[in-house]
Amino acid sequence: MIAHLQRAATTAAMIPTLYGLDNPRGRLRPWLIGADYRGADKQLPLFGDPQEVLGGGVLDAPALRLGARAPEYPVWMCSVRSDPRHPDLSDAQWADVARRLVTATGLAPTGDPDGCRWAAIRNGDRSVHVVATVVREDGYIHGTYRDPFHVQAECTRIAAELGHLTRAVTTTKDHRMPVITISAEPSGSIVATGTSDDLSATLLRHAGFKQIDDWHGRRHRLPTTTPHPDAAAMATQAAEMLRAARYKVALDPRLAVEPLHTAGRQVLGLTDELRGSTDFAELAGVLDQLLDPDEGMLVYLQEALETASEHIIDLGPDQVELSDRFGFASDQLVALQADLDGAVDEVQRAVFHAPGTTAVRADDDLQSRAALARTTTPSAPAAAAAIRLPPAPAASAGPALRAR
Repeated sequence: MIAHLQRAATTAAMIPTLYGLDNPRGRLRPWLIGADYRGADKQLPLFGDPQEVLGGGVLDAPALRLGARAPEYPVWMCSVRSDPRHPDLSDAQWADVARRLVTATGLAPTGDPDGCRWAAIRNGDRSVHVVATVVREDGYIHGTYRDPFHVQAECTRIAAELGHLTRAVTTTKDHRMPVITISAEPSGSIVATGTSDDLSATLLRHAGFKQIDDWHGRRHRLPTTTPHPDAAAMATQAAEMLRAARYKVALDPRLAVEPLHTAGRQVLGLTDELRGSTDFAELAGVLDQLLDPDEGMLVYLQEALETASEHIIDLGPDQVELSDRFGFASDQLVALQADLDGAVDEVQRAVFHAPGTTAVRADDDLQSRAALARTTTPSAPAAAAAIRLPPAPAASAGPALRAR
């Protein structure tokens, strides 16, 4: 199976593609095979003609609620085609493919009532089009950076389950990715070749490479005006990103330098530390660097967004909407800090609930209390006197509790 991703400003912009209005061979007749409209305020079809869904703004509603804070292209469409050498799938099977794709990308996770709205549409054989919005029902925006990888990986798993692959895919290590070469040409240009798929092309564009399609085939090249130290660092960063996506990368030794040290790479390093932590204490130590209320990365990010919001107004008093976007993001981080208040302490305390320690800890406590009782047991008169002591007045406890 091969997947292709597109973005658009509105769902209606996808109508020419889905109905074949821009196809010289004639119009198509798409049909709806599945959907999830989440919090839509009216009954909508799950099967049949998708005209009401595409033209009625049903999928666009969450983005419209955000107004100026919505992304420029909130509509997400994934087109999937199957191998023509194998029988076509039924509508029910293609609907299941669409449901698995929105789950794998995180657009609409299973059991999440606030996920994104989506609809699965067919307009021909051996294909399905999944149209969705990247704005969730709760107002948060789905991050699409890893979607190409997740989509293609899920398509590979589905094709393997259907028996459409000549070699069964059982684990992620069995999936061999193409070899990509990043080299410095005699002219001084830094070129990446072997990028025949959309995922590698997306990663290289994210690293700063420009795509070139000519009679040599698809290539990616850094702008010739890029200074050599920056170009080498960008090539190294691109190689690391591709390797993280399980590509084999042949990097020119002249370009193997230390990658650019960015704030994002610091967070990535902490993510690796979180993944490698062996107990709750170690995990809490790493989380403290992210969530510390005074020196954590989260509070610094919130302050940076707040500063950006204020400075935008200083530079352009008429840019109120742009300033509000950053201010809204800053407020969301403040709420997030409140939700996570004390979470690091809870992780730290969780070490005392590790499996296998409860019985030992209870036995130690019992022995300690017994030893303490033997050394501090009062005499009979003293004990009797202690029993006759009147209880503390109830009124004295009230102010103490209120003060605390």
